[in-house]
Amino acid sequence: MRLIAVGDNVVDYYEDREEMFPGGNAVNVAVFWKRYGVEEVSYIGIVGNDEEGDHIVNSIAHEQIDVSRVRRVFGPSGEAVVTLDERGDRIFVGSNKGGVQNQLKLNFTESELAFISTFSLLHTSVFSRLEKELPILKQYIDISFDFSTNYDEDYLKLVCPYIKYAIFSGGSLTEEECEALITRVHQLGTPNIIVTRGSEGSLFSDSQRVYRQGIIETEVVDTLGAGDTFVAIFLKEYVLSGNAKEAMEKGAAAAAETCQRFGAFGHGKKRGKRITIG
Repeated sequence: MRLIAVGDNVVDYYEDREEMFPGGNAVNVAVFWKRYGVEEVSYIGIVGNDEEGDHIVNSIAHEQIDVSRVRRVFGPSGEAVVTLDERGDRIFVGSNKGGVQNQLKLNFTESELAFISTFSLLHTSVFSRLEKELPILKQYIDISFDFSTNYDEDYLKLVCPYIKYAIFSGGSLTEEECEALITRVHQLGTPNIIVTRGSEGSLFSDSQRVYRQGIIETEVVDTLGAGDTFVAIFLKEYVLSGNAKEAMEKGAAAAAETCQRFGAFGHGKKRGKRITIG
């Protein structure tokens, strides 16, 4: 099995620990794919030429993910400042809005599109600024797209016709609101929809029925990356087997394991100097 993640990357800087961890939705999904048994995983993204960028690329490469098509550019890498509440839930208190990723966009050559077409699935997100590339990418590969908490109608219309899997963070939504969102996204052309709901578990719709999965209780150290873990393992298992119930169960088990460590997938590192972000 070969899967590819394209787009956002970041370092999550934990103020209380004075430590940075690699992450970002696309990066997290790529790493969890590899850790949970996908034979070949590639990542394409834009990274700054700074200490943070070095740490992101080195950490991904350490996970045996192909980073040969990562773009290194002059400027700051993406950074989010994170703190944890008493339950281990992460709270974002600042960011540099993606760093250089906010100024540049990914473009794909014909040879790169041919390379992408050799994979079973491409995962990207709302933070990756690939909306205008989706009609092209759809011609080469199935796409999963993480909207995070963006439920804007115009944005849904822009993205939904071109993707096979839509993923939403629905922790702030009631179950009725989640079901209404699922109905609307199906109407816009997306056949498969995942909604993660934090402690309420998750929902998945395949256009025929809605499946529900609760969380697996565990000792929580840090919830950062748990949702991305669930999504990564669900997608991997569902693409392989088409068994939604089993895929959700395995995703929930993996998410519980992620909650037991700091950072989405570890690789914490002290850095040379602190950069203040508003």
